[in-house]
Amino acid sequence: MAHPVSNTFTAFDAVGNREDLADAIYDISPIDTPIMSSIARNSAAAVLHEWQTDALAAASSSNAVGEGFDATTDAVTATTRLSNTCQIADKVVRISGTQEVVNKAGRSSEMAYQLAKKGRELKRDMEAIITRNGAEAAGDVSTARQLGAIPSWITTNTSNGTSGSDGSLGNTARTDGTQRAFTENLLKGVLRDVWDNGGDPECIFVGAFNKQKFSEFTGNATRFKSAEDSKLSAAIDLYDSDFGELEVIPNRFMRARDALLVQKDMMALSYLRPFVTHDLAKTGDSERKQLLVEFTLEMRNEAAHGAVWDLTTS
Repeated sequence: MAHPVSNTFTAFDAVGNREDLADAIYDISPIDTPIMSSIARNSAAAVLHEWQTDALAAASSSNAVGEGFDATTDAVTATTRLSNTCQIADKVVRISGTQEVVNKAGRSSEMAYQLAKKGRELKRDMEAIITRNGAEAAGDVSTARQLGAIPSWITTNTSNGTSGSDGSLGNTARTDGTQRAFTENLLKGVLRDVWDNGGDPECIFVGAFNKQKFSEFTGNATRFKSAEDSKLSAAIDLYDSDFGELEVIPNRFMRARDALLVQKDMMALSYLRPFVTHDLAKTGDSERKQLLVEFTLEMRNEAAHGAVWDLTTS
């Protein structure tokens, strides 16, 4: 190895060279929230958010009346009233006065940067909240309220592993059963049930492992659709079922053992308080801000959706 000429002053000797820190921050953490981004949005006006469902009487092939007969009054049924509790989720940032004013790489305001980061984290939390296997909890002065998540609602069109059982109206979490491989026959059975009960799902949400299992299904087809406002074409996985095409969407934040079939207009996020930022009480040489959202899942009609539960994940 060659050595520098005697008395050559090198960078190893210097103490005044400026640092070379790129003026950017690189973060590949996923921020896609596919279910939140797909379903409807609504507003809530109380901690307990309520809505109604209804259904038509079964079709009758024997509906015939005699000529001149008196009219017979048909039975009338009341609507079904459902509810879910609004849940509060938040992120809190505290930045010292010094850190806010010093010269920083990649951002001018530490508070603004951290709030933006926490906003993305909060949306990821919300996706995980609505897809967890969790029942509604009304809460009290010492216990946080919790919304009933999707797995606690879907009961009409489901496929369970051995010993698995469905939840109930958001009030009871489902009981997980023995895991089994995701197969096309399992999916077809649930799709048939959804269609028979009046549903028309457009999306299938699965985790990474079962997205790859799904790619082996014979009904799977990849279509290329051009975005209306872009020259680029995007590959969209579509399942060409007996009851129409469904978009197949991988979801990083849902339970990997679940496959959810969703009709987008029959499920909504209802916000009592949309995303809002509050200044918190100042104590010492720092600033604190709270980013908060209060929301619930509005399962407009669970029979419009379906689920294949208890799938293997490796």
